[in-house]
Amino acid sequence: MTALKPTRLFFLDAVRAFAILMMLQGHFIDTLLDPIYRDKTNIAYTTWEYFRGITAPTFFTITGLVFVFLLLRAKAKNEDKYRIKKGFNRGLLLIGIGYALRFSFFSLFKGEINMYFIVIDVLQCIGLSLILIIGLYLLTLKNETVFALLMLIIGNVIFVTEPLYRVLHIEGIPKFLANYLTKENGSVFTMIPWFGYVCFGAFIAVLFHKFGHKYRYKQFKITGFLVVGFILLFWSSPFLTFITQITGIQLFDDSANYNYLYTRLGNVLVIFGLFYTFERYLKQAIITKIGQKTLSIYVIHFIIIYGSFTGIGLKHFFYKSLTPTQAITGAILFMVVVCFISFHYAKTNKFIYKWMRKGYERLTK
Repeated sequence: MTALKPTRLFFLDAVRAFAILMMLQGHFIDTLLDPIYRDKTNIAYTTWEYFRGITAPTFFTITGLVFVFLLLRAKAKNEDKYRIKKGFNRGLLLIGIGYALRFSFFSLFKGEINMYFIVIDVLQCIGLSLILIIGLYLLTLKNETVFALLMLIIGNVIFVTEPLYRVLHIEGIPKFLANYLTKENGSVFTMIPWFGYVCFGAFIAVLFHKFGHKYRYKQFKITGFLVVGFILLFWSSPFLTFITQITGIQLFDDSANYNYLYTRLGNVLVIFGLFYTFERYLKQAIITKIGQKTLSIYVIHFIIIYGSFTGIGLKHFFYKSLTPTQAITGAILFMVVVCFISFHYAKTNKFIYKWMRKGYERLTK
């Protein structure tokens, strides 16, 4: 009898919950805390800042892992065409939501259009990443091994070449396209290097699909997450320097000297290992439910803090004015309120997709 493969990676819901809560408090404190309290010599502040830096790598890695895992599972049932179509449409919707959240409808009443809405943020990057992953999957003729190797190669190339595009100036193409590659026009996220994390997540997904049904290997997978994670944290820079010594290619040493990409991936893998270890305790926890509502939580928090559509949010009233005590207390209340709204007024992420899909379907008719 063939062993049944798992229908859901529950530990990833818990990781997403951790990441979304870190994002909520991170955006709240970063936007509203008075600069005089941002002391780089204060261990509490530097610890907060370090863990805040793990949020985005976690989200992008999970994006690749979850989507590709579901895609390969659908392929095993000969249903991957539906998953591909759904993933493509979801990618377009995320891009649309990303632009909509920064669009100022109030400016229209003045007869103006604030073009700042064309800057790129996390949702556009995730949406385009899904579309690119689908394209690469089809390009490899749906061969899992070839696809996995391609993901591994692209991820490493993006990470190692980071010094080449760290400060990227692009001319000759429209800003709305250039913004996907450069931050010089105000983009918060760009496709490089963040697509690299999606690729590594996709690579992990192939491994999970091949071996995920073999539950006796769970301890091996947990150990793998932790061991590889710590190797990336403590030895990726020395390894890059070693490659420079044996090849003479300066790029590897330049990458080693500002090696935040591999170390952050190491952080993500360690978090995966820890949450996977305690997966059985997280399946029914409220934190898992939070992890299943990340999109609605993101949209709600963005509207409240930054004042999407109206320009009136918490940033408008309290921008960089709070004390640490006020910021911490406010962040806790903010997380509770946003999750409460998401639970009771946005029953699932389908709440967000429903009203966006209506507009999308009208455009594509």
